[in-house]
Amino acid sequence: MKMKEGLLLREIAGEYVVIAVGKPELNFNRMLVLNESGALLFRKLQGGASGRELVDALTCEYEVTQEEAIRDVKRFLGRLTQAGCMEP
Repeated sequence: MKMKEGLLLREIAGEYVVIAVGKPELNFNRMLVLNESGALLFRKLQGGASGRELVDALTCEYEVTQEEAIRDVKRFLGRLTQAGCMEP
């Protein structure tokens, strides 16, 4: 799983937003707003984290079970895919 290049995570007025820059061919024409856990996962993905590493990050940072973390990571990756943020 690999995120497309040209996506930036920024904190603006206390909210985390993902924007696309510098790649006209990037199929991403919106701005995503993420919560704190989404921002954590996004940063990990940008660093090349695997699905397992994403689950571990959630369970270490928040009081969630492994099952909850797996479900949340799957949902997060699905939303990123729908938004056009992930490589095919």
